[in-house]
Amino acid sequence: MKVFQTLIATAVTSVLLSTSAFAQEDKYLDPAAKKATEINESAVKSQGKINSITDQIDDKLQQFKALSKEIEGLEVYNEQLRRQIANQDQEMIDLNQSIDEVSVIERQITPLMLNMITGLSQFVGLDVPFLAEERGNRILDLQNMMDRADVSSSEKFRRVMEAYQVEMDYGKTIEAYPGLKDIDGQERSVEFLRIGRTALIYQTRDGSYQGAWNKQTRQWEELDSSYKNQISKGLRIAKKQLAPDLLMVPVAITD
Repeated sequence: MKVFQTLIATAVTSVLLSTSAFAQEDKYLDPAAKKATEINESAVKSQGKINSITDQIDDKLQQFKALSKEIEGLEVYNEQLRRQIANQDQEMIDLNQSIDEVSVIERQITPLMLNMITGLSQFVGLDVPFLAEERGNRILDLQNMMDRADVSSSEKFRRVMEAYQVEMDYGKTIEAYPGLKDIDGQERSVEFLRIGRTALIYQTRDGSYQGAWNKQTRQWEELDSSYKNQISKGLRIAKKQLAPDLLMVPVAITD
C-alpha cells in the first residue's frame, strides 16, 4: 500500500514538473509566436504593397511605351510639317518673284496691246470692206476694254489675240451674208459673197445687179450679167447648199 502511494506521489510529482516545464516554455514561445505572426502579417502587407507597386510600374511602363510611340509619330509628323513649311516658304519666294515679274510684264504688255489694237484697226481700214460694222465694233470693244480696271491683263490679251485669230480665219473661209448696197443712188438689199480676202462680190436678190470690190481702185465696180450664174453658185456654196466647186469670179490683180 505504501509502495502504491509512493508511485502515485511520484507520478503526480512528474506531472507537476512537466506542467511547470511547459508553462515555462510557453512563457518564452508565446511572444516569439506572436512576433512571428506580426512578421508574417507585415510580410503579407509588404507583399501586397509590392504587388500594387509592380502593377503601377507595369501600368506606367505601358503608358511610357504608348507615349514613346506617339512621340515617334509626332516626330515624323513634325518633320513632314517642317518640309512642307520649307516648301511653302520657297513657293512664297517664287510667288513674290513671279508677282514682281508679272508687274513688269504688265507694264510692258499694256502698250503692246494698245499698239496691236491700233495696228488691227489700220489693217481693217485698208482691207477688203466686208462685215465692216461687225469688225469695227470688235475693234471698238477692244479699245473700250483697255480702259476698264475690272478686266485683268491676261483677259485683255486673250481678247486681243482672239480678234487677231478671227481676222486670220477670214482669209481661209468663204462666206455669204446679207446687207444693203447703194446702187445707182438707191439703197438695195443684196447678198455679199466673200471668198477669203481674194474676192468680195455682191448680187441683188433678183439677180439683176452684181458687182465686185476692186482692190486697186478701192471702189465697187459693176459686173455684167455673164457673172450672174457663177455668183449665184458661189452664194449657194457659201451657204452649204451646194458642194464646193470651181468658181469663175472676177479677181483684182494687185502689185
